[in-house]
Amino acid sequence: MATTQVRFSAANRKEQILEVATRLFADQGFQGTTTRQIAEHSGVTEALIFRHFPAKEELYWAVIERKIRAAGPAQRMRERLARAGTDFELLSNVASEILERRATDQTLSRLLLYTALENHRLSHRFFRMYVAECYEVLAEFVQKRIAEGRFQPLDPLLAARSFLGMVIYHSWVQELFGGKRYQDFSVQQVSDTVARLWLDGMCNASEGLAGSEQQNQKRSQAQQHTR
Repeated sequence: MATTQVRFSAANRKEQILEVATRLFADQGFQGTTTRQIAEHSGVTEALIFRHFPAKEELYWAVIERKIRAAGPAQRMRERLARAGTDFELLSNVASEILERRATDQTLSRLLLYTALENHRLSHRFFRMYVAECYEVLAEFVQKRIAEGRFQPLDPLLAARSFLGMVIYHSWVQELFGGKRYQDFSVQQVSDTVARLWLDGMCNASEGLAGSEQQNQKRSQAQQHTR
């Protein structure tokens, strides 16, 4: 099958190589993609690719870093959790943002899964720079609520993993495994359900979810009056 070659200007050539490599790595994985294929689809020579990226592994990591920078997941989560609102509203919004972004582009998820399944040595680096940081941001939020006596004194990192695990697994089922063809839920419905289920398990029995929401509302009102 003939490959359509696209010619790019010298100024954009490196960026276009990354664009093509991102698509091929996400579709075929690290092992299934060759630099020759990337060169053919980019309309350049392999020599030019290696001039920009001395090894295939360096090109692969450049692709991952580029996607992480574009997504900025940890910073976006931190900003959402810092906004005014009840815990239910904050967590539902965090879930919605993740689900909407992944529904639009599953590239980063596919790269992460391929990296892990191929047992590539970059998988630990990927986890440390992308996944772990998101867990840590949410764990900080959980730890703060525990200190305030509103959440049960559970391991903050495990609690964060449980929340994000529900959100991300749902995204994988719907977007990667074809689940939405059979059971299509709205993003808001899923986000609200996950936030409510998680908070029902995390809130202290003396407060419960309703009590936690009331406390949050009072705190938000107090903050507004002091401004």
